[in-house]
Amino acid sequence: MPVKVSVVVPVYNPGVYIEDCITSLLAQSLPPDAYEVIFVDDGSTDDTPARLDAVAAAEPRVTVVHQENSGWSGRPRNVGIAAARGEYVMFVDNDDYVGDEALERMYDYGVANGADVVVGKMAGKGRGVPVELFRRNHPRATVENAPLIDSLTPHKMFRRAFLDDIGLRFPEGRRRLEDHVFVTEAYLRASNVSVLSDYVCYYHVRRDDASNAGFQRFDPGGYFKNLREALDVVERYTEPGPLRDRLFRRWLRVEMVERMRARRMLALPADYRRELFEEMHQVVVERFGPGVAAGLQPTQQVVAALIAAGRYDDVEAFAEWEAGIALTAVPEGVAWENGTLRVAFSAQYTSAAEPMTFAAGAAPAPLDGPPEDLAAAIAWVGADTAARFDRATADLLVRERASAAQYFQPVEFTRQEVPAGDDGRVRLVLRASAAVDPATLTRAGVWDALVRVRLGGWTKECRLG
Repeated sequence: MPVKVSVVVPVYNPGVYIEDCITSLLAQSLPPDAYEVIFVDDGSTDDTPARLDAVAAAEPRVTVVHQENSGWSGRPRNVGIAAARGEYVMFVDNDDYVGDEALERMYDYGVANGADVVVGKMAGKGRGVPVELFRRNHPRATVENAPLIDSLTPHKMFRRAFLDDIGLRFPEGRRRLEDHVFVTEAYLRASNVSVLSDYVCYYHVRRDDASNAGFQRFDPGGYFKNLREALDVVERYTEPGPLRDRLFRRWLRVEMVERMRARRMLALPADYRRELFEEMHQVVVERFGPGVAAGLQPTQQVVAALIAAGRYDDVEAFAEWEAGIALTAVPEGVAWENGTLRVAFSAQYTSAAEPMTFAAGAAPAPLDGPPEDLAAAIAWVGADTAARFDRATADLLVRERASAAQYFQPVEFTRQEVPAGDDGRVRLVLRASAAVDPATLTRAGVWDALVRVRLGGWTKECRLG
């Protein structure tokens, strides 16, 4: 039988964390002769090489390539592509694992839709993964009609002929963001990208000792040099204008602004976060026009403007204020209706453990440059949040505790401005009712109900109950 899928796994000193990866790849619903697994050992110094050789000796579908350490995952993945015989190539990291039907479902979906790239739903076990991208299936997704740019890890399926036709390979050597360069070009040059969201295909796992490569502190200068290479890819395949700005916004938002917000910033050593800030400032000034930051959420716009202005102390002060903001959700009723669990709840944001209040009816002007000071920044964010309350949304997700697989539930909600005193200020409250069909939960286990609210510049989740 022709090989349908080649799974490429770059390997370096994973220890026991590779066991779930091996087990999941050997448990696939795809027939054993329809796929192959290629482990590329990048000079591991633990017991992994012998472990992989033993697996290969017992499993004809498994191949192991041993090589000297190359410094990062790019070269091992390229070696895997060269050895692959499958119609599609799937990349899996050595400390992650895949769902039992992942290869079969992703392959069938890719073939059915003529996809050069197939993005399977991800679950994060202690790691962040895209959420909005996997709200529904996207058989024909592009960077314009779906938030593909939010998913730049390599854990996807790529048609081998597509990679060869355009000569796409990972940058090699000791570096960062090689996956951003590779995946961004794939998105921009693919004839079609398909997103499979109704089955969790990939489990992105944080090791108990947090020793995943992606969690290690990086050299800011080298990191942002590599980030510029991803921006170069966008410039090469897009024209100046709204689309390019929207794509650039992803790096501004995720790699810069979000690192300088709230607890995430404050958890970093002071000297290191200042070094990061200086590198970010250089990239923003060099590469981003005003249209990039203009599409950010209000709080993100404030941080971006302060980064562009080089005002580190104000960024730090704004982070301290944001660190006190949280989402609270209160159950208001649970009942069975025709075999469906109907869950009612309310949700609002708090600051310093007290309900946030906002000045009603004060629509601010668009942010034109950085706020004068912290008080002006907070006032502008509050006014903008109240003015855009009509765009606030509430969702209920159910998440399996063991696997972190999560699913959106049907929900209806209303927005309510609740008076908060005699000074005309209000609380912004969302009241919602969700319908949970137990038959849609994919396996037995403990499931948590999570409320997700998008309001103003914040998207936050909290456990319900």
